Amino acid sequence: MLNKKNLIVALTIFSAAFFSLNAQEVTKTGTTAAKFLSIGIGPRANAMGAAFTSVANDASAMYWNPAGIAQIQNYQAIFTYTKMFAGLNLNYFGVVVPTGSFGTIGVSVTALNYGKMEVTTELHPEGTGQMFSAGSYAFGLSYARYITDMFIVGGSFKYIREDISNSSAQGIAFDIGTIFTTPFYGIKFASSITNYGTKMRMTGEDLLVQHDTDPQRFGNNSSLDAYLSTDAFELPLKLQIGISREFTFLNNQRLILAFDANYPNDNTQWINLGGELSLFDNTVYLRGGYKSLFQKDSQEGLTLGFGIRYSQSGSYSIALDYAFQKFKYLENTHSFAVMFSF
Repeated sequence: MLNKKNLIVALTIFSAAFFSLNAQEVTKTGTTAAKFLSIGIGPRANAMGAAFTSVANDASAMYWNPAGIAQIQNYQAIFTYTKMFAGLNLNYFGVVVPTGSFGTIGVSVTALNYGKMEVTTELHPEGTGQMFSAGSYAFGLSYARYITDMFIVGGSFKYIREDISNSSAQGIAFDIGTIFTTPFYGIKFASSITNYGTKMRMTGEDLLVQHDTDPQRFGNNSSLDAYLSTDAFELPLKLQIGISREFTFLNNQRLILAFDANYPNDNTQWINLGGELSLFDNTVYLRGGYKSLFQKDSQEGLTLGFGIRYSQSGSYSIALDYAFQKFKYLENTHSFAVMFSF
């Protein structure tokens, strides 16, 4: 059985290992495909500084830590909309279905819309008058269940696709996560690995060119159809470790404090901090946090948000959430969500 001294030693070792990893020079920034998979889902989690790995207990858990959906006791559906910089919009839809002793199942769809863009060429740098579109999509299937009363495990399978004009790339990925409620004051310890999967390579009609296989020869066909071969890129793999604790005070008012450590394959490491204050019998929620603490050249920082929940006892509930995220150079982002439980 663990004791408080052992827990403190474990946390100290973890922190030392985390910061020693952060000292490495090679970051591989900008070397992964499907980078939209790194955009946080849901205003509740985003408002808490994305420190959500061990908190995850709603339908957005399918993104943060699939083990978390096992804590959902009713049918639940969520739709989120995030207004980003440069006219980008990220949408997410998820449904979670508890099945009793079998476990909990969830499905999700993520879509990043880039909008319409004008075709430009070296001869027409201001535009040809033709338009093209681009988009990134992920379709997920999640499953989680309690192994013991204190330990949950879950996983997700995702099909990923990115399109631009007449070309596309596709791949598959897996997420796996755990949540352990420790015997120490209800502290939760969680871990998740996301986007472990295949590499993605762009293919399509836009890569079709006319090619001369031997420019030194005369009389041969100098305009054979050929496809350009593009490089294959890894997915944005990330390991997350989270710790959180819930405090209850003043007639069932609640405060959750959370901490996440993130170790990605395409950037330096960072820490997220966040909290959620629940008031008036879980009707009003105030949230705040800080993202990407200690990350080299971080562009993110303060996060804030709130939520309102209306519940009809024994029937259904509806929650509306909002989050604000501050960026150093880019436009600040705003996230909105509506969630139904029934």
